[in-house]
Amino acid sequence: MVNTDSETAVVNVTYETKEHAKIAVEKLNGHQFERYALKVSYIPDEEAMQPPAPRARRGPGGRSSRDHGHSPGPPPPPKQLDVPLRILVPTQFVGAIIGKEGLTIKNITQQTQSKIDIHRRENAGAAEKAITIHSTAEGCTAACQMILKIMHKEAQETKFAEEIPLKILAHNGFVGRLIGKEGRNLKKMEQETETKITISPLQDLTLYNPERTITVRGSIEACSKAEVEIMKKLREAYENDLAAMNQQANLIPGLNLNTLGIFSSGLPVLPSTSRPRGAASSYSPFVSQLCYPGALYNTPAVGTMAQLYSSSPSQQTSEQEVVHLFIPTQAVGAIIGKKGQQIKQLSKFAGASIKIAPPEGPEANERMVIIIGSPEAQFKAQGRIYGKLKEENFFSPKEEVKLEANIKVPSSAAGRVIGKGGKTVNELQNITCAEVIVPRDQTPDDNDEVIVKIIGHFFASQTAQRKIREIVQKAKHQEQKQQAGGIASQRSK
Repeated sequence: MVNTDSETAVVNVTYETKEHAKIAVEKLNGHQFERYALKVSYIPDEEAMQPPAPRARRGPGGRSSRDHGHSPGPPPPPKQLDVPLRILVPTQFVGAIIGKEGLTIKNITQQTQSKIDIHRRENAGAAEKAITIHSTAEGCTAACQMILKIMHKEAQETKFAEEIPLKILAHNGFVGRLIGKEGRNLKKMEQETETKITISPLQDLTLYNPERTITVRGSIEACSKAEVEIMKKLREAYENDLAAMNQQANLIPGLNLNTLGIFSSGLPVLPSTSRPRGAASSYSPFVSQLCYPGALYNTPAVGTMAQLYSSSPSQQTSEQEVVHLFIPTQAVGAIIGKKGQQIKQLSKFAGASIKIAPPEGPEANERMVIIIGSPEAQFKAQGRIYGKLKEENFFSPKEEVKLEANIKVPSSAAGRVIGKGGKTVNELQNITCAEVIVPRDQTPDDNDEVIVKIIGHFFASQTAQRKIREIVQKAKHQEQKQQAGGIASQRSK
């Protein structure tokens, strides 16, 4: 909950155990964060206060069994992705949705086997309140339809004059894929579900509110059909981004996403929250920042991601990398900042050397940013630059930030990057979703290196950079082995 007058914010954090929460309170309370001191208090969780389930006891042969003596059954099925359905409802209908003594909402949760959070006490005086529904895709749809019916019935009884559309909240990072190229996905949904779908403008987004409102107008049945299609697209987008995150974890040495606590039983689970509309979305902040640098890359929390692999021993001794990133000429001022403050802060944050080369000519539409640093520093520096360009609207609302990055590789390794008949470079493009170009007929520079061009959004570019560096490292190792073998052969002769 954000108080803009006092520039303070209340953030609720849930821990798995009381011990973890206690440690967090001890370490974070009074901690100086930039020019602010954190104030931390402990709020007991009602669920955590419930008595624990009976412990398993050891049966004959050391096997674990319950008190009733039943033999253990098959392992429980893996948890499904918890991508909650978040909707907005008029504040005056919240009472009817909850019902007398909470009976209505209890009935909905039981029938749909869902967990429903109604954020009624947050954002006092707001015309609409957010409701978060955690369940399977079918459970979310059933709960949403029941809530829609309650609102329509209440509107008739109270003679509510306004139309009651279905309003779904979605992270801005997913909305582009929901809309589709030239709006094709959205148009198709409207035709198939016989609804009218509109999406709130980008101007409504803030640092604390990365969600946009998808408004669906039509009958209850039509809106329900549209909800199924919309959430299907959002879940697909989330799963694809998560796959990209997992791929990044494998490609960046030492990066361990599991330490963030957003995984359970090997599958990602988005945390249950009760954050208010206007404070933050119900999605994992880490997922939001990692996948959508344009939304939240200006926040210090991104540093925690990079720190996950900065402590790796192999990373601490890794050699410095040089990347040339090309940005629009008109964006140079935003990157440099007043009196160079922005680029100084970025350099300090990333732990990298960052310089902007002079323009190649008076009409040059691009400028080269020279970044020198470790893989961790490259990730942080490039991530913030992508984010700044999105934040300052240097790309159109429906357009992803795609930049060209140039890296140099030994001329002897260029063939490895291309592969026989272009096989390797084609595979790189398919895996990373980036365009990878090794220009033909290049003349190696004084260091016997040639340029590889990478064009794509942040994650695609980062993945391609890691893969190419990996290919170069393997080529170096093989070359060293061959040289060592040649020396040994000469000695034996």
